[in-house]
Amino acid sequence: MELIHKYFTLTPTQEQQFAALGQEYPEWNAKINVISRKDIDNLYEHHILHSLAIAKRINFQPGSSILDIGTGGGFPGIPLAILFPEVQFTLIDSIGKKIRVATEIANAIGLKNVTIKQLRAEEEKGKYDFIVSRAVMPLGDLKKLVTKNISKTQQNAMPNGLIVLKGGELQAEIFPFRHIVETEELSAYFKEEFFKTKKLIYLPL
Repeated sequence: MELIHKYFTLTPTQEQQFAALGQEYPEWNAKINVISRKDIDNLYEHHILHSLAIAKRINFQPGSSILDIGTGGGFPGIPLAILFPEVQFTLIDSIGKKIRVATEIANAIGLKNVTIKQLRAEEEKGKYDFIVSRAVMPLGDLKKLVTKNISKTQQNAMPNGLIVLKGGELQAEIFPFRHIVETEELSAYFKEEFFKTKKLIYLPL
């Protein structure tokens, strides 16, 4: 929790919900493995704070709708939903056991602004202001899948589009979109060693 306090100011409700994640995720992960066993000890840095990098790039306006594709156990959707209680989040994943974990945790911490569904990206028909994702697939493949889901109505400071968290060498992946894509180093937001190779990619659609 100290990591979250270091970078974000929380309400009492957010404080309780973020703290509860530290209990809920290890308990559920012991039953259904959605985070590698060795990485569960780094839950706050590698998963929760990493997810919240998106909030350093954009302050979603109340009433916005966000789709988290390939959410796994609920990242980045659940941490973002805690931070933006007046924004509606839809979390989808094709793997049922991951959806169960995300659903159980969202219910346990009392999240009211999330809808969680077992669904492939191709099957999702809804319209959203932004699509968010953590390293689910190459950017070009993801763009093809989600362009249909981007709303034409704009209500945020940034044009609607795709916001992806990734690591490693991305030049070849973003080259086809080089004229419009924005890439930011997460080390600009967070000083921990883990974030030195991590990036946020924003592609307006």
